[in-house]
Amino acid sequence: MSATSQPMRWANAISTRASLEAAVQEVVDQVSRQFEGDPDLGLVFISSSFTSEFSRLLPLLHERLAIPVLIGCSGGGVVGMGPEDAPVEVEDNPALSLTVASLPGVGLRSFHIASDDLPDLDSPPGAWVDLVGVAPDQDPQFILLGDPFSSSVTDLLQGLDFAYPGAAKVGGMASVDGFNRNCGLFCDRTLYDEGMVGVALWGPVVLDTIVAQGCRPIGPDYRVTQAERNIVLALSDPMDGAEQPPLVVLQELFQTLSEADRKLAQSSLFIGVAQDSFKLSLDQGDFLIRTLLGVDPKVGAIAVGDRLRPGQRVRFHLRDAHTSAEDLDQLLGQYQTQMAAGHAPAGALMFTCMGRGEGLYQQANFDSGLFYQHLGPVPLSGFFCGGEIGPVGKTTFLHGYTSVFGICRQP
Repeated sequence: MSATSQPMRWANAISTRASLEAAVQEVVDQVSRQFEGDPDLGLVFISSSFTSEFSRLLPLLHERLAIPVLIGCSGGGVVGMGPEDAPVEVEDNPALSLTVASLPGVGLRSFHIASDDLPDLDSPPGAWVDLVGVAPDQDPQFILLGDPFSSSVTDLLQGLDFAYPGAAKVGGMASVDGFNRNCGLFCDRTLYDEGMVGVALWGPVVLDTIVAQGCRPIGPDYRVTQAERNIVLALSDPMDGAEQPPLVVLQELFQTLSEADRKLAQSSLFIGVAQDSFKLSLDQGDFLIRTLLGVDPKVGAIAVGDRLRPGQRVRFHLRDAHTSAEDLDQLLGQYQTQMAAGHAPAGALMFTCMGRGEGLYQQANFDSGLFYQHLGPVPLSGFFCGGEIGPVGKTTFLHGYTSVFGICRQP
């Protein structure tokens, strides 16, 4: 049997031991029982409860298990497979999640990119390729883990999209506890506290992506007619094309909402920016959700958490626990329906916002539980992020309040 005809295998274990040595030993023992042979790839996520011991994690792991390519990071919560082969989310408590994978025929390259090493945005694609060390014609896919305080993550994502158009890119920004700004980024045998670590995968491997932004649209689509950077000054009415200040548009839209939605809009109103300029009929997943930062009552303008330009289409959105649940349930259901026979996932990663979890749903293991309901006991790991990385349309963005899944399978 050739290497590429062998099945892809993933295994995960999670430990909630308060001692780092005990936690490492427990996850290594568990994955070793599930996994025969040597892994090709390892992914490790550690809760920020262990902040003072981040420097000890990699030596302890490598002492017990040979993992040639290994990346990971710290998180405010950690996701892994519980004893009943169902995923669990451990929030605000010590936890360590270790995934190992055998990827026959797949090329792997780990990397660390420091913020100071980023090329200018007008640099050619080759400058970005040099950072990663993988040729674009290899068609790599990417898992990316970043420093939450980096101001250059958007530039990095734009650069990677420029150099590797069409490549799936998923991940998240490490999160920290409330008492310090220390995060941990792990790459092979080295601990970093800034920049981004990642792994490129190429060959007989597919990384499917699901980005659940947790919002539902309200009202019609509008077209931006006047904007300066992130300030929207005028929107055109979809019916007659008349131009109005955004605040007037919102006041008219509020009159059409139910009492419950009006109340929700006081604290959970967002704006969606269409990512396809040519699509005639826009669906829920066609919008990049961005925050509304404020309004200027004098001129009726609104400030948005992103740059907008005239001609873009926008639609207002609401977010709450019920909407977030419905959105993820719908996306997972669509993926399950579209999944071809013989192409079942081998393993998956979940990158979810610190603002989701039990605090949003008032229920433990909600997002990972929906994943389990639709896709079964696929080894799932991940963490609660300070920002989630995933595509909308053909562009990769840094999100908030989102759950992003990277689902790995053979072609």
